[in-house]
Amino acid sequence: MDMNKYRVKPDEQVELSNYQTAEQDRPTEEELQDKLIPESLEKLKALYTKLRAEEEKGIVVVLQAMDAAGKDEAISYVFSNLAAQGLKTTSFKKPTEDELKHDYLWRFHKGRPARGEIGIFNRSYYEEVIAPRVHNLLEDTPLPNELIGDDIWKVRYRQINDFERYLVENGFPVVKFFFNMSKDEQKKRLLERMKDPEKNWEFSFNDVKEREHWDGYQDIFEDLINHTSTEYAPWYVLPADDEWYSRYLISEVMVELLEKINPQLPVISGEEKEKLDEAIKKLENE
Repeated sequence: MDMNKYRVKPDEQVELSNYQTAEQDRPTEEELQDKLIPESLEKLKALYTKLRAEEEKGIVVVLQAMDAAGKDEAISYVFSNLAAQGLKTTSFKKPTEDELKHDYLWRFHKGRPARGEIGIFNRSYYEEVIAPRVHNLLEDTPLPNELIGDDIWKVRYRQINDFERYLVENGFPVVKFFFNMSKDEQKKRLLERMKDPEKNWEFSFNDVKEREHWDGYQDIFEDLINHTSTEYAPWYVLPADDEWYSRYLISEVMVELLEKINPQLPVISGEEKEKLDEAIKKLENE
């Protein structure tokens, strides 16, 4: 499947209104659930096993979206199919007082994977060019005054691009997913959480409050995607009104990336092979 339709090319000027939030020309939900997604996940699991065994590269996965767009469900459905050992999921919320005393990327280092791991950022360092901008929070942070200016966001975009380039050049490919959800679909999902007692725990009153800033968020998402979708760390814009199709796309992008990495199972030879043969005989002769 060609993922280029959803991949934002470097220097492309994105307008989210030009991206579909629901794909019209796609397989049926039955075909997705019963055939396409299971087949894709089987490929993903096999490649992931090789990635873990080889321990040469790790993968950074970034998920960004408005509330209720399906990030948590994608993590649960796609990545929970992978062995927990080697899978690292980190969620990020409002920075603590201690975190604010450091540079803004400092707190995100704990989510970085080791070689042989996939590190999933459920929200990420991109929060530092989103929330402070929507809510004018920079004045409340302990930043030196000379760093706060009209060009701070472009500076941070450059720093984030440099950070991602650093990761890629050190053997940690970066792939980023933006869940492009419509305002009507968000309303539907929030109301479902609010009205269903079994889903009340998923709802936060802050979700409704943040919805009031919808247009501001969309403008900023467009801006950050336009400045940070690079050849080495691309953004994929998912039609997030369609949860099952979005999950399929995530799985397919991950398969495509792992096939490009082409991890191999280690081959035992020489002295190690002799030791293995001896161990096999020892156990067989017990």
